[in-house]
Amino acid sequence: MITIKKFLFQALFLLPFLGFSQEMNQEENSIPESKKWEFNLDLMSRYLWRGQCWGGNYLAIQPTVEYAVSPKLAVGTWATTNFKKEYFYPDNETSYKGYHEVDLYLSYQINDFLQFQLWDYYWPSVSKVEGVSNKLFDYGPTSSQTVDAILYFDFSEGYRYPFNATISTFILGNDYRYDRNDNPKHNYTTYLELGYTLTLFKNIELLASSGVVLNNKAAYYTFADYDKPSLVNLSLKATKEIPLFGRFSMPISLNFVHNAATKNTDFFGKDFLVAGVSFGY
Repeated sequence: MITIKKFLFQALFLLPFLGFSQEMNQEENSIPESKKWEFNLDLMSRYLWRGQCWGGNYLAIQPTVEYAVSPKLAVGTWATTNFKKEYFYPDNETSYKGYHEVDLYLSYQINDFLQFQLWDYYWPSVSKVEGVSNKLFDYGPTSSQTVDAILYFDFSEGYRYPFNATISTFILGNDYRYDRNDNPKHNYTTYLELGYTLTLFKNIELLASSGVVLNNKAAYYTFADYDKPSLVNLSLKATKEIPLFGRFSMPISLNFVHNAATKNTDFFGKDFLVAGVSFGY
C-alpha cells in the first residue's frame, strides 16, 4: 500500500511533466538557436552553500553550462573546485582544503511564478576515505551523491511584490538516518528559504534571504543543529550586473552570510563574507 508520504513525493516529482510531452515539440521550434545555450563562469572567494562552508577559505571556480530544450525546460551542469588536494579528517586540526563537486540539473517552468528543479549533487572526496564511496550514480548510505527536488517560487517578474521562496527535499542518495539497530533509513531532509529583493541606486540589486533546515537527523547539513530546526542561512547579498559587449555580461556580488545554528559551527565559525565575479554569455 502506498503511504501518503510516498504519494506526495511521487506527485512532487511528476508535477512538472504533466502535459509536457504535448507541448515540447512546438516549444522547441520557437527557440532561436543562439538562445539555446548559456555559459557562465563564477569566481568566488570561497564556496558557501546554504550556510555550509565547503573547501575552506580558498578561491572557488564554478562553471555552468545550460541548454534550453524548450522555452520551459532546461538541462545543465554546474561544478565547483578550489584545486586543493589535501582532505580534512574530523580528528585532525588541519584546515578543510580540498573540495570539488559536479552537479547535473533540470528545471521546468510550470507557470510564470513557479519552477520545478531537480538537482543531482556529486561531491567525491579528493582522496580515498575509508567507508566513503566515490562511485558515480551510487545513492547508498556511504555514497557521495544526492538528488534534490526543489520548488522555486519567484513573484518578482510581473508582480508587485518581489518575494521568492524555495522548498527543497532530498529524495534520493546520501541522506540517511539510523535507528537503534543501525539500520539506514531515508531522512528526506527538507530546507525552506524565503527571500526579498530590492533594486537600489545604479541598478544594484539587494537580496535578503533566510533559510532553515527542518529535519537534519541525517546530519547532511554538517554545520547545523541535528535535533531541531536550524536557521543556517541568513544572508544579505548585493549584486550589480555590468554589461560588456553583445550577450556578454559581468555581474559582481558581495554576500554576507550568518549561520545561526546553535551547535556544530565551531570549525568554520558563523559569519562569512563571500565576494564573486561572473562572466556570462
